[in-house]
Amino acid sequence: MKLTKYEKETIINYNEGELEASIYTFNADLKRRLAAFSQKYPHLCKLEKSTTEGGVTYVMDKSRLSIRLVPPYSEERLAAAREYAKQHGFQAADRKNATA
Repeated sequence: MKLTKYEKETIINYNEGELEASIYTFNADLKRRLAAFSQKYPHLCKLEKSTTEGGVTYVMDKSRLSIRLVPPYSEERLAAAREYAKQHGFQAADRKNATA
């Protein structure tokens, strides 16, 4: 059974009473990062389960988990980044095609 993108979710679950967090995801980048982290630090993170649909569940020490909120860039910073990209030959990504 093939899942839709909508069904391929990421769930991070932990509570204040336990030391571990559970991360269930279909996201390819997050799966690679979790696999690399679990190989490097097997005492902190381990693969608990993988599904036939492509999802994985990792359990890790919740003190190693961080959620970062990134504010939007100011217009000045965006202009500086565009200028840097032009000077160094970077191409802008097409957002419409990148998410398709």
